[in-house]
Amino acid sequence: MRQRFTARAVVVGDRAGTVVPDAVVDVRDGVIEWVGPSGEAPERADADVVAVPGVLTPGLVNAHSHAPMVLFRGQGEGLPLDRWLSEVMWPREARLTPEDVEVAMTAASAEMLGNGITTSVEMYFHPERIAAAVGVTGARAVIATPLLPLPGMPPMDEQLRTAVALATGAPDDGGVEYGLGPHAAYTVPLPVLRDAAEAAREHGLLLHLHVAETATEGDDLLAAHGLSVPSLLAAHDILGGRVLAAHCVHMDDGDLDLWREYDVAVAHCPASNAKLASGVIRLRDMLDRGIRVGLGTDGPASNDSLDLLADQRLAAGMARLRERSATALTAAEAFWLATGAAADAIGRPDLGVLEAGRRADLVHVDTRDLVFEPVGDLADLLAHLVWSADGRHVRDVWVGGAQVVRDGVSTRVDADALRSDVAARAARLATG
Repeated sequence: MRQRFTARAVVVGDRAGTVVPDAVVDVRDGVIEWVGPSGEAPERADADVVAVPGVLTPGLVNAHSHAPMVLFRGQGEGLPLDRWLSEVMWPREARLTPEDVEVAMTAASAEMLGNGITTSVEMYFHPERIAAAVGVTGARAVIATPLLPLPGMPPMDEQLRTAVALATGAPDDGGVEYGLGPHAAYTVPLPVLRDAAEAAREHGLLLHLHVAETATEGDDLLAAHGLSVPSLLAAHDILGGRVLAAHCVHMDDGDLDLWREYDVAVAHCPASNAKLASGVIRLRDMLDRGIRVGLGTDGPASNDSLDLLADQRLAAGMARLRERSATALTAAEAFWLATGAAADAIGRPDLGVLEAGRRADLVHVDTRDLVFEPVGDLADLLAHLVWSADGRHVRDVWVGGAQVVRDGVSTRVDADALRSDVAARAARLATG
């Protein structure tokens, strides 16, 4: 099957911020075949033509999410992370059923697709139900099965065996990929973290964990071991391979150097870090060191949005404030953090950039809106995408060439029915 997409412009999703005007994207069997100006496009007499009036971008890649937490959106408002988890989130999560997770993930996945997010890294309970949900909506997911010593959960070694078996037994079709998600060094025993890291390296799996999210989370570990959390992870052979660390807010120069040495990628979650007052990441320092960074929403209970277009604006603004420089993060880099850089951070070179050989995950952003004017040159389109646009401007989305959002509405699920179902389940979980 061949498709030819034509658009006012294509934003490629690379670090340089390449924008191609009057553009064509050719797709064959769900994979991009050619991208460039329409005047240079090859003959494709057998292609179905899809003409969009706005801009085509890559599908956004959400590098860190707990999307089924739409069930808890807005709960625990005003609490710091430790109290938010222990007093609000974990008691509710203890009452979750597998069906709760699947319904919530289906709703959240449809929401993310509607905002142009075609792939998300999920760390949440009942991973197979998360996979079932994205199978229904048509999205992609990298699902890091959580490892966490909570009441009612199996022993940690059993959790790890189950997670590895799930990850190594799944088909490699590009739709769902399983990884390992030990929550953090302050919650998961170091021997379990070490075993998880060894298994991830052995099987080429993504190892995803939270690191240095708050200023105090590593205090007990520092007192016990005399090392920062990054140094502790390195000392216990937990780094190396496909490691993706979420947040990484409180990192000194030595920590950043370790991240560079071990090629640890970072999932940067500016909205969550701001809402929970966790702090401001050293984003410019990370990028200048060559550390891979991708943008994440975090969970919809700590953001409370699943809108990566809005979050890239926050990422750029916070970086500029931190450095007190309007050049601390360019518009091109901000958009790249949600596309090509995020794909690189999660180890998925088949996603994130509109170029031949990558999967045809495409987003049509409707530019027939005042926020996209004026356009004096091509760079203005990219600036408007970062500083003015958000999810409401996404009109159509394709994943592997298949349309999953048409005119702002999911082609696969009834979002209104899901919304009512989520509300009823959330009310039950809140009251026990």
